Amino acid sequence: MILLELTAVLGCLLVGSRYGGMGLGLISGIGLFVLVFVFGLPPGEPPVRVMLTILAVIGCAATLQTAGGLNVMMQFAERLLRKHPSHITLLAPLTTWTLTFLCGTGHMVYTMFPIIADIALHKGIRPERPMAVAAIAGQMSICASPVSVALVSLVSILAANQGVGEPYGMLTIMMVTLPASLLGTLLAALWSMQRGTELADDAGFQARLADPVQRAFIYGESVTLLNLRYPRSAYQSVGIFFAGIAVVVLMGAMPGLRPAFTVEGVTAPLDMNLVIQMMMMIAGACMLFICKVAPAEIANGSVFKAGVTGIFSVFGVAWMTDTFFAAHQGALQTSLAEVVQTQPWLYAVVLFLATKLVNSQAAAIVAIAPMGLALGIEPKLIIAFFPAANGYFLIPTYPTDLACIGFDRSGTTRIGKYLFDHSFMVPGLIAVIASSAIGYGLAQLLL
Repeated sequence: MILLELTAVLGCLLVGSRYGGMGLGLISGIGLFVLVFVFGLPPGEPPVRVMLTILAVIGCAATLQTAGGLNVMMQFAERLLRKHPSHITLLAPLTTWTLTFLCGTGHMVYTMFPIIADIALHKGIRPERPMAVAAIAGQMSICASPVSVALVSLVSILAANQGVGEPYGMLTIMMVTLPASLLGTLLAALWSMQRGTELADDAGFQARLADPVQRAFIYGESVTLLNLRYPRSAYQSVGIFFAGIAVVVLMGAMPGLRPAFTVEGVTAPLDMNLVIQMMMMIAGACMLFICKVAPAEIANGSVFKAGVTGIFSVFGVAWMTDTFFAAHQGALQTSLAEVVQTQPWLYAVVLFLATKLVNSQAAAIVAIAPMGLALGIEPKLIIAFFPAANGYFLIPTYPTDLACIGFDRSGTTRIGKYLFDHSFMVPGLIAVIASSAIGYGLAQLLL
């Protein structure tokens, strides 16, 4: 019976992944119905706390975008890249990593791809080198960003499920994941510096250049943000956003700054989920007042739309998977606990594959992390292997990968002839494996 139920869950995830975002959440509802009405499982708990925290973060980031703050960040990034074009293969992934770290979503890097390709082409550098690793880097820092849905979700999960001692807070998690993901990205970038043939020796590229139409397309008009001017309010919104993040991190690091309340005889500081929600809403409100943001425009931005889609996806997937795992927790612990405890790296493999399966780091974390805790995996190992939650590139169908391929006019960044021989595979594996290994070492040392 368990196998039939698991088949229903996996079937919904597989079908839902073809539709993405909202489709995944909606189809997960079918799986939930089947588990409850057909197999008679008691419904699990939807992750309401996580979803509300995600919503607050998205609201703040969407307000930042409406105020022009995101464009200011990307303009600064372009200025850095064009100042040092010879180092584009190293600087491009650092730029996209930083943008994602600051904004909490990898979808902010689209504007950078044509800029990276333009700089590389005019410097005679194979665009595949900086572009592929930049696409990977734009997802790797999700696990380190204090305003990412995935990290906020993990904070909530650990707070609710650790059960022993003090739960690991946001700053503690970042102490492991930030250097781990950054160093893993740098290693992938170093490998990328020598990948592929030089443009002068690339027969396919030279053949395209022989066609005047193709040559004009490849070396067409440069894409740049440098000639754009933004109002003072755009810069103010960036400052407000950074201040909000700083307060969240500070309160996470120093629980004494939070008011304490007694609930059911236990006195504890205000939950960090509530702190994040409050500070993100306050930061958004400050932008609203100071930067004169039109409230009606906030919901029309790409950040808000992508975020709400992610919330619904998390809602459906997490509710369905929690129903299954909660009903069979005892049996799963009996059959799998010893294997997972002796081979904890298997958790990282499952998380990696799950991320690609559901095309969402947050949804994968919400589904897999509680299962890992239930099977007896130490919370510090859950943190250590957090960078493994980036399997998007395994099959290059994720929007950032497709956009990266589309913006490379040289054609060097490609899907490949076969399913797995694409430009993102090797730098992605290097980044994920290295980050997970470094995260494991840091967790053993620091936690």
